[in-house]
Formats: sequence, structure tokens, C-alpha cells
Amino acid sequence: MISHNEHPLLEGVHQTGGSPYLKDHGWIYEGEQDHRNYDKKLGLYPADVLAWLRDTQPDQYAKVVKPDASPAEQARAEQALLERLAATLDQPLAHGGGTLAVLRGGFRKAPAKFSMCEFKPATSLNPESEARYKANRLRVVRQVYYSEAKPSDSIDLVLFVNGLPVATLELKTDDKQNIDDAVNQYRRDRSPKGEVLLGFGNRALVHFAVSTDEVRMTTRLAGKDTFFLPFNLGNDGAAGNPVNPNGAASSYLWERVLDRDAWLEILGRFMHLSNETSVDPITGEKKTSTKLLFPRFHQWELVTSLLETSKFEGPGNKYLVQHSAGSGKTSSIAWLAHGLSKLHGADNEKIFDTIIVVTDRTVLDDQLQQAIKGIEGTAGTVATINIDEARKAGESSKSGLLTQALTSGKLIVIVTMQTFPFILEAIAKTEGLAGRDFAIIADEAHSSQTGRVSQKLRAVLTTSEAEELEDGGEVDIETMLAAEMASRADAKNLSFYAFTATPKGKTLELFGRKNDEGLPEPFHVYSMQQAIEEGFILDVLRNYTTYGTAFKIAEKVGAKMVEDELVDEATATKGQMRWVSLHPTNIAQKVQIIVEHFRENVAHLLDGHAKAMVVASSRVHALKYKEAMDRYIAKKGYDIGTLVAFSGSITEEQAPYVVFPGVTPPYAEANLNPGLRGRSIPKAFDTDEYQILIVANKYQTGFDQPLLCAMYVDKRLSGVLAVQTLSRLNRTYPAAGKDITYILDFYNDPEEIRAAFLPYFKTAEITKNTDPDLIENIRVKLAMAGIYTQDEVDAFAVAFLTPGARHSQHTGPLKGAADRFNDRYTQAAQASNKKAMDELDLFKKDVASYVKTYDFLSQIIDYEDTTYEKLALFLRLLHPRLTGRKSADELDFSSVELTHIKQSRTGTISIEFDGEKKLGPLTVGSGTSRDPNLVEWEAILKKINDLFEDVDFSESSVSSWVQGVVTILVDREDIQQQASANTREQFRESLDLERAVEDAVMGHQEDQSKIADYFFSSTAQREEIIRNISDLVYSRVRNDAELGE
Repeated sequence: MISHNEHPLLEGVHQTGGSPYLKDHGWIYEGEQDHRNYDKKLGLYPADVLAWLRDTQPDQYAKVVKPDASPAEQARAEQALLERLAATLDQPLAHGGGTLAVLRGGFRKAPAKFSMCEFKPATSLNPESEARYKANRLRVVRQVYYSEAKPSDSIDLVLFVNGLPVATLELKTDDKQNIDDAVNQYRRDRSPKGEVLLGFGNRALVHFAVSTDEVRMTTRLAGKDTFFLPFNLGNDGAAGNPVNPNGAASSYLWERVLDRDAWLEILGRFMHLSNETSVDPITGEKKTSTKLLFPRFHQWELVTSLLETSKFEGPGNKYLVQHSAGSGKTSSIAWLAHGLSKLHGADNEKIFDTIIVVTDRTVLDDQLQQAIKGIEGTAGTVATINIDEARKAGESSKSGLLTQALTSGKLIVIVTMQTFPFILEAIAKTEGLAGRDFAIIADEAHSSQTGRVSQKLRAVLTTSEAEELEDGGEVDIETMLAAEMASRADAKNLSFYAFTATPKGKTLELFGRKNDEGLPEPFHVYSMQQAIEEGFILDVLRNYTTYGTAFKIAEKVGAKMVEDELVDEATATKGQMRWVSLHPTNIAQKVQIIVEHFRENVAHLLDGHAKAMVVASSRVHALKYKEAMDRYIAKKGYDIGTLVAFSGSITEEQAPYVVFPGVTPPYAEANLNPGLRGRSIPKAFDTDEYQILIVANKYQTGFDQPLLCAMYVDKRLSGVLAVQTLSRLNRTYPAAGKDITYILDFYNDPEEIRAAFLPYFKTAEITKNTDPDLIENIRVKLAMAGIYTQDEVDAFAVAFLTPGARHSQHTGPLKGAADRFNDRYTQAAQASNKKAMDELDLFKKDVASYVKTYDFLSQIIDYEDTTYEKLALFLRLLHPRLTGRKSADELDFSSVELTHIKQSRTGTISIEFDGEKKLGPLTVGSGTSRDPNLVEWEAILKKINDLFEDVDFSESSVSSWVQGVVTILVDREDIQQQASANTREQFRESLDLERAVEDAVMGHQEDQSKIADYFFSSTAQREEIIRNISDLVYSRVRNDAELGE
């Protein structure tokens, strides 16, 4: 009789009571006394070992246990056979010992050779292999007394395969104990020292701590230092497991993972030894360790479901994997690549000829090589395509080595992002590859991986068409364009597996799979929330501090602005803000805040080895930060080293008044970081020489530095870039106790940062699919502008795509359209025709939108109309020929000076993730021309200063207070009617307005009491505020009415 406190898994293996789940699903269970048949000295279940050998390999067995020998002689031979097996298991893992090596490679007992397991064959072509697979003996034994030194100690369950112990389980019921009790029991009472069953890899391969609610696992017992990994389903994006209405929340362990086929697949195709070399980020000490890799649940579920689905669907499909940092993507990709390389369909034919892995991470290359060798026992099935390997192979280029790898039958080919486009070209053009099928696994995939780069190289996809051209034949342009589009929309011989932690809306549409509502979603998700809660990454938004900048600017004494110079207000304001952001005084104030915060809050972390990153908005911005920070550190005598990172070089003209002693412009990483001494910036930053790294559009993605504990942001961040940038802080470093991070943000609103993270905290979703007719809407809108004709587009396409055509033949139509646009713009500018200028600016923007939109949509839709493709080619080359209004960078601020500036801390918060936010579809080309608010320079300066006039009320309190009062008033129907029916002056004199404003102020007083007191403190002040607010309300009501029309 089973106690109600007994673990449900025991019900699953028990002969009486409950449902004997494992016994009914291919496992042997022979009662509670079965533990007596376990040989604790040998660490084997002898009866199953001998039965397996005798039943599946009778000829080899007879060489050792002679059929004509006496029973006593046979017993001694069997004992010798078992002892030989145990001795093989006891060999060091590096020398072929251990359970995993014996399960896969067998053992020898002279003169015989034995296999110890038959894993599921890839095809059904070999009936003998199928029969041996079915003969595998999977046994579960309860209450195993495993220790000779401590004979009373027992383990709840031990799992065996053909007599070899492969797993142990300690069980707890959550009504009395929990998962931590099971973990602590392993750490406290299950020391591997002197215990055959518990030694690393020589007998049991994995140890499960199991409660009714959760599961954890480890492959190495080490007493109190034993590290357990979670092995849970995840619960709606969080850690743990969901409620199971049919039983225990942890029942998936025995119902799915311990399923006979699944368990043997894990032992045969997942688990492997990994020799890893790690570098201590503090000491720099290299340490080599051997690990037994057992998949975490989400890794196992992902890989097995992808393989099962790929087998059913065949080639020509797309799969999006949204796995957060900390998910173990490297191992997941390695297991997937190996699984796909062995995958066969129901017809026993291989699904894919070659697996192509696109990554820029060398660690993935190394791990793939190890995984394949560990699972297969052989090397040489993986080819890496880079220039070093090309030289070794005697090839002159990477493309030559690539073609060789693809045609020679390499199972897996690893390429970089730069090499990837040549893969598609090789598949299209190389004889013998056109009929083959390929799986492409893209590490951190976004739309560019199958976008413009590969489109340009896939103008002709089929081998037959290429051969006809080379032989003097012709393929008409329409056919070539149609082939290009069809290949992008429906490549039947290519399957894409895209891995990313932060899929954009475009990536979802390109690689996602449609759900029941017709919306694309990831194939599998391991969320940021689950990774944080399981301890694999840190929550970087727990200590988020914002700073605001208040400033005042004025016309320089003696300087004169251009009279009546008109500029677009939004452009001028943007330019003004950029000018202020680069002002030395502004940067100097922020540098002081950054350096002192680092010294007081960060520098002592990780035993004094903590580091920080400053994210600048531009290369010049980073350059000025480097100059100001080095100057401040030197002045204070601090021992802090800085590095600056940006691409290319900066001339003296681009950064005037910047001075670095001993450095001659142009400025670049090499001369600004003299301490590099040939090292890369990441390598130098690893050392104790440097504590702060200043970056501009570099190292904001894919940069792993576990010592990074603080980030200082002076750049607008939104969407995926915000998540990727701030996530540089999330790398854990348990050995040094890293458990806290800091973000100081001088630029962004915490709510916008929260909104950026929210789609990826659980599962990225999209509100609706991008409308495929969007491209037609933009095409019609562009055509109506009359800048180009369809004849010009057709003439351009013919000339551009005809081999050997003169350059002037395709540039002529472009010049005609560009001259038409530029002439109109010049005329509009000379006549100060603001409306015409704005419409032309919008046309130019729509040209860029068309090209970008077509590049994206043509990857997921076969338009079957070459009109769109021809126009995309035409507009792509037309766009840079079009002139336009001055940008913010081109405006002249030489007559302006900064008179006051102040940095003020606005608060420190922990950003929480409640609610949800979904990604939106692509929407472009819907803009309409507006009448720009053109103002004189003086008015712009005054308007900006008015925003920050009274700093005592904090940077934005006055603005937010006024906005709140105006909003209250605008919502009143009587105010709307008065503003609509009167002039501005009449509206100001309304008898009802004063009482309405006072009521609105009182209604808004709770949050803004200080400003409300100011409002009521003086009649003159109140009248002036009412006058200004009435103007704002009047404008708001009238503008809303105009928009409604």
C-alpha cells in the first residue's frame, strides 16, 4: 500500500497502487527487493549485463563463457567478464573509461569484443540493429544501498541501461520537503569519495533532485560544492513549472524525459565530454576542466522538437528560436547541427546533405568539433571556412575552400557572416550542388542575413541558367528577376534555423511560424525572465538611475546671427541639442558624475576588479569623453585607466579643439589607446590596467565581459538596441560574487527602456502581419509625384541588367529623374515655398522606405511581378542623387554660447516588468507633408530656454505641470466649444476661463503642490499663467479640430 506522502514517481514504478508509468513504458521494475541484485562493489546490475551480452552477441559471449563449460566454470567466466567491464569503466574518462564511453564504444575481454548498447538507428534498413535496439534493458531500482563504507545509506532510485547505472534520483514530496532538501541531501550525504556509483562519469552519469514541483540535475557530485542546474519546463516565461491538473508538476521527467526512446537518445546523441579551457577574468589564470554535458530541459525540448518537425516537414522551412543569453545557445546549436546531419526521413533518405552554421564565435566552432567527436568517436566531419583554413588547405580564397567543403560531403560547415553570402552563390552555381538540400543555422539572426547581401549574389540561382549564359545563350531580364524573387520567397532546398535572444518584428515575420491567429511567433522560447530567475544572467534594470540636464544658451556677445534665416524647428532643435551634448562643459560635468560614482559605488566590487562602460552617442562624442575623462582623472590623481573604442578615424576638422598630448590627428583607436601594445581592446580591457571603456557604436552587442558592473549611458537607446546594449551587464560571475549592477542614464526615459525590454522578457509577439500590399501603396504614391516615368525605370532595368552594357545607358534615366527632383527643390527654396520643399523631402524619404520595405517583404512574399523589383533597383541608385534640406549636422552654431548648464539626479528605480508589449508590423510610406514650423533662430533659443527657466522646480516639473493642466482643460466640452467658436483674443477674455483654470489647477495639485502654491501666491502671477495656458488650450483645441477634418 502506497502512502499518500509517497512521491508520484514511485507510483510510476511501483507494481501496486497508482499507475506504473515507467513499467508500462518499456522499463523493467521487479519490486522493492530488487536492490539486492545490485553489486555495490562492481557498481553494476550483473543480471542485466549478462542477459544483454548473451541475447544480443551470443557468438562473442561464447568466446568468453564457453557453452560446454561446467556451471562453476561458466560462473567464474561470467564474474571475470563483469570484473573486466568494471575495470574498463574505472579507467580515466580521457582514456576511454566511464559509462558514456562504454555505452557507445563497448569493451573488450580477450578474445571477444562487446557492445553495451544499441542506440536507435537513423534508418530502418538494418533489421538486426532494430532488433538490438529493442533488446536494450532499461531498469529502475528502488532504494539502492550503494555504499560498502556506509551500508545503511540508500538512494531513492537508480536507473540502469543494460546493467550499467546511468542516473540516480533523490525524491521529495513538497507537502513535507522541497527541492532544496533533495539538493542538500546530495551535497551533505552523497559524497563521491570512495563510492563507485557516485564517481564522476565512471558509473552514474547524472543525478536528479526531484520534488513534486521541481527538478534539478548535476553531472558531478562534489559535496557542498555540488552545482545543480534547473531542469524545469518554465512557467509562462518564468522559472519553475506550471500547475499540472493531472498530477505532479514534475511529471514531465518520467513521462517525457525518461521515455524509453527519449532517454536512450539523450545518452546516445546528447551527452558528451567537453574539455574546456577557461580564463579567470581577474587573475588571468588558465584552467582546463572536463565536463559531462547533459542538456537542460529547454535545450533538450528545443532540439528534439526541431528534429521531429524537420523530419516531418522536410527541407525548405524556417524556424525561429528565441533563447535568452544564459540559455546555452552554443550547446543547443551544436546538438542541433549534429542531429540534423544524421536526420533521415520515413523513406530512409537523408533530409539534409550539409548543415551550414553561420556564426562569428570561435567557441561554437570548438564546441561543435568536440561534440561531434564525443558523440561519434571520430573527427573530420566539421569544416571551418576562414582564411587561415584556406591557406592550410592550399586554397587561394575562402570561396575555394567553401566549394571544396560542400562538394566533398562534409556533414557540417561553419562559416562567418562575411562568408555566408558565398554559400548561397556556391549552392546556386556549383555543379552538383543544385539538387542538394541544406540546413542553415544562423547564430543571432536578424533580417540582414538573408536580405540585401545575399540577394545581390543570387541574381541567377539555378545551375542550368548559369550554364546557358556561359554557353552564349540568353535569359531574359524578366526571368532573371522572377527567379531572384522566387528564390527569396520560397527556397525549397534551404531550411533556416535562426537563433536570437531579441527578435525584431521583421525577424519574426521572416522566420516565425504562424499560430492559430495567423501571426508569426517563435518556434521555441527560453525567456529573459526565466534566465534571470534561474540565475544564468543578472537583472540589469534593478539599479537604474536617471539624470536630467538643464541648460541655458544665448547669442554670443559681438556675434550676429543671420537675419531672417529660417530653419525647420524640429531640425534646429535636434541640432541644438546635439551641439549642447558635445559642449565641453556638459561633458565635463557628466565625467565628474561618472568617475565619482564609479569610485564610490563600483570600483570596490569583485575585490576591486569591477569595470564600467560609457556609451556615447557618436564617435566625436566618445572622443570628447575620452579627453575630458583622462583630464579629470589626472587632475584628481586617481588610478583609473580608460580605453576608447570606435571604428575608423576622426579628423581634426570633425573634432576641433580636442587635444591629446603627444597625439597627432587623425584620431583612431591605435593612437588614443597607446597602452594596447598590439592587443585588441577586449584583451586589454580584461587586465587590471583599465577600468572604464568608452564606446561609440561598438561593443554594444556580442561583447562578454563578466567584470562589467556599471554602464553610463549618454545616448538614445530604444528597441532591440536598448536591450542588447544594457544586457552587456547581465553576465554572471559567481566565483567573485557578482550580484549587483548599476546603470546611470543621462538620456533615456525609464519607461521607454522598460517598453524596450518588455517584448523580450517573456515571448516576442507581433500585433499583426505586415500588409503585403504596403509596397504597392508606396509605389503608387511615388509615381504620383511625377519625378520619374515608368519608361525611365524600364530603360534603366534593361541597361543595368544587361551584361556588357555601357555605364551611361543605365545612368541616363537616373540623371533625368534626379535633375527633375533637384530643379524643383531649388525653385521651391528660392521661392521660400515651404509646402513644396516639404513634399519633396517626403518623396525622398519614401524612396528610401520603398527600397527598405521591398528588401524585407520580398524575402517572405513572391510578388510574381517584376515591376517591384525593377523599381527597387532604380530607386536604390536614385536616392543618393537627390538633394534636400539641411540636416542637423549641417547647421551653424558658431554664434551661440552655453551660459548655464546643470546635471540633476532625477531618481533611482528598479524597473519592473508587469503587463505586456508586442512588436508592431512594418509600417512605412504613410507620411504626409506638414507645414514646417519655421522660426527665427532667436525664437528657437528662447523656446528651449523657457523649458528650463526655473530649475528650482526640477528640469521638467513646470512643463509637466502645464501639460497636465492643459490636458484637463482640453477634455472639457465647454472649453472645446468656446475655443472653436472664438478668436484667440476672445477666448482669453472668457468669463468661464479663469474658474476653469483654477479648477484644473486644484485637480492637478496633488502631484504638483509646489507649483500650485506658486500659482496661487500672487494675482499677477496667476493672471500671466492663465493667459499662457489659455493660448496653449486654444492652440490644442484648434489643432485637434483641424486634424479631425
